[in-house]
Amino acid sequence: MRRKRFYGCYYSKWIDTLLSSGSSKECTLLSINESVKIAPAEGKLGVLIPGIGAVSTTFIAGVEAVKRGLGHPIGSLTQMATVRLGKRTEGRSPYIKDFVPLANLDDLVFGGWDIYEDTAYEAASNAKVLESSLLEQVKEPLQAIKPMKAVFEQEYVKLIHGPNVKTGGTKYDKALALMEDIKNFQKDNNVARTVMIWCGSTEVFHRPSAVHETLASFEEGMKNNDPEIAPSQIYAYAALMSGVPFANGAPNLTHDIPALLDLAKERNLPVCGKDFKTGQTFLKTLLAPGFKARMLGIAGWFSTNILGNRDGEVLHDPGSFKTKEETKLSVLDHILQPELYPILYKDLYHAVRINYYPPRGDAKEGWDNIDIFGWLGYPMQIKVDFLCRDSILAAPLVLDLVLFLDLAHRAGMRGIQEWLSFYFKAPMHAPGLYPEHDIFIQLMKLKNTLRWMRGEDLITHLGLEYYD
Repeated sequence: MRRKRFYGCYYSKWIDTLLSSGSSKECTLLSINESVKIAPAEGKLGVLIPGIGAVSTTFIAGVEAVKRGLGHPIGSLTQMATVRLGKRTEGRSPYIKDFVPLANLDDLVFGGWDIYEDTAYEAASNAKVLESSLLEQVKEPLQAIKPMKAVFEQEYVKLIHGPNVKTGGTKYDKALALMEDIKNFQKDNNVARTVMIWCGSTEVFHRPSAVHETLASFEEGMKNNDPEIAPSQIYAYAALMSGVPFANGAPNLTHDIPALLDLAKERNLPVCGKDFKTGQTFLKTLLAPGFKARMLGIAGWFSTNILGNRDGEVLHDPGSFKTKEETKLSVLDHILQPELYPILYKDLYHAVRINYYPPRGDAKEGWDNIDIFGWLGYPMQIKVDFLCRDSILAAPLVLDLVLFLDLAHRAGMRGIQEWLSFYFKAPMHAPGLYPEHDIFIQLMKLKNTLRWMRGEDLITHLGLEYYD
């Protein structure tokens, strides 16, 4: 049967017949070997970051270090991973950065907002993630990054306080001020394109409300200072209104609402999120698929974390912790599918704890106790103690998301970019779908999307062609 590709999915010949028989549905079909038209990555790419803290300064300093040959971009798919093309016997596995037209690291220009006035160099020094000897070698570009006044509300992040904030006016006025910041940044740095990625603190837990339903209600809500509109949502609105793709690295509600998703589609902008998948949840998305693949049962999974730095301080507030807890708890249910495997997972007890422990700084510790059971229900245990560096794990994710969002924008892709689920604890997805949390399926989805962009065959790993 002849098959054609439609935005990364395969449709059979009857779809072609349906479309040619007077259907009003508008779409574009690409033949199996036809690549997506991608605008070239010419000129500078502006990277705007709400939150010039540990994660963002580790990312920026790391990019500057890589550019100077002071280290390798370990953990970054865009810089270090390959993508297999065609059959295994063909031996075609180019680097991703050579396969798709990504922006060059030398073309990245950084800016952002923060409630503290510290330059990126001062913020990086205070975060104590990177050694001072390395920071000294990239001091000049970091010192040049001075945060713009932030949009901030104490009700959304209760345990930190800073003076560098926009005051006066409505939330809508603040959105306009952010749009002016974006415009000035683009002009001052002569950037050709811009991406915004939220690296700010976790906001208190909120659910979608009526003000989030339509763009009109959202804009009216900003003008009326509706308390349900969070600062991160004002940033997302300003980005999308300025033609800037947006990614959310925190578990906040942010742009995962109808009003802003509709705006992204209307403006032909790609968006993604939410909550960078770095430490403990990263390991869960590795381990849980393995247990499920072997049909091993899980009776309980207890997770606890100790961490310091600003992230730990913010999460010490129950409201912010609730936001983080929601994304951490959702992972296992979607991977294990207890409704399909009730004997193995229906009674799973899953708990997550986060404890603020200042002496640990950015080097947090995630400890997991996993009670599993096997043949005839006999119990076993697994203990995992992950002493990780949170910002070191997050920095390459920020780099990849910036470059892939820019690629998606130049490829004309809009709305939720589910193929970037690989990077998030709580991947955004279309209504009616469940999120895909299995990291191996996420990676296959990501690489197949890149193959689709370049008109290469998708890899199914069926393998029967080798044995005909």
